[in-house]
Amino acid sequence: MDVYGSLGIRPVINAVGTVTRLGGSLMPPEVLRAMAAAAEQYVDLSELHVAAGKRIAELIGVEAAYVSCGAAGGLAVAAAACIAGSDPEKVRRLPEGEGLKTEFVIQRSHRTAWEQSLRVGGARMVEVAPTAEALRGGIGPRTAAVMFFMVYSKTDSVTLPEAIRIAHEGGVRIVVDAAAELPPMSNLTAFLEAGADLVVFSGGKGLRGPQASGLVLGKKELIEACRANGNPNNGIGRPMKVGKEEIAGVVAAVERFASLDHDAERRRWEAQVDHLVEVVFGLPGVRAERILDRTGQIPVARVASDRMAPKAIAEQLRTGEPRIEVSASAEGVTVNPHMLRPGDEKVIAKRLREILK
Repeated sequence: MDVYGSLGIRPVINAVGTVTRLGGSLMPPEVLRAMAAAAEQYVDLSELHVAAGKRIAELIGVEAAYVSCGAAGGLAVAAAACIAGSDPEKVRRLPEGEGLKTEFVIQRSHRTAWEQSLRVGGARMVEVAPTAEALRGGIGPRTAAVMFFMVYSKTDSVTLPEAIRIAHEGGVRIVVDAAAELPPMSNLTAFLEAGADLVVFSGGKGLRGPQASGLVLGKKELIEACRANGNPNNGIGRPMKVGKEEIAGVVAAVERFASLDHDAERRRWEAQVDHLVEVVFGLPGVRAERILDRTGQIPVARVASDRMAPKAIAEQLRTGEPRIEVSASAEGVTVNPHMLRPGDEKVIAKRLREILK
């Protein structure tokens, strides 16, 4: 069934990675089967949330887990949990939060559009300079938590271990956004082991669960507060509904991820990248190399031409047949194999060679 063709749009080969604008990831068969089975019966959603959270926590090896509506929904309920806890009266006061501690201290180098989700949960952002002294000084009587975005951890900023220490010395919690920080598998526990109170992951990126799903991991008391503020309860998370199908899909995705041969996955990515580099290497004025992505976990191919700008290469790939999405920067176009299917690298290499010749 050509779902997208019937709507008049063309699907793409995703050589960018687990980005939301391209649909995150493709769900493997075991996730799809779990979702289909979940759709055939009714269930008490509150009971399912508790049971799924318990199963996921056991699989990962953490204290507690909550399934959210994407990482963005996870940030919203995490903020609400830090501000209102599980108190029904306080939960109803969000997102205004009058009389509650609503401030989230954030380093200037970590400011991002994603913090909108925190404000939906009732947070008021307090910006400080990216120094230990400024972060410490930003914590006051209205502070609920310190916010840390892992995607900016390598910028000019206080490190996560130091931010955790400062937050706890100031008597407040620290929430970590790690939406796209999988792989490696160890990240599911590493940030909590370092002392973070809540860590948020996307369910539809590296885990390859439903795109409309996320994971909030952390201390049992705070995870219970996430549930109190989330669907099906009438908290700020009510509009961010996670259906029984998505919850079942996330459980299956975590089960798969926990048993996956991650070394074999990396070898497949390396082989795909090497093929891409080999096919275009040696073309006049073309430079091709294997490098690592932002996280240092995934090998990617970077290709540049003396005769064509990276944006022009990317545009030809995007508008050609098949439609291919890559990343473009001043250094060249980057082909990320993380979300490629077997054989996609051959299609991309052929198109690159046609364009660059």
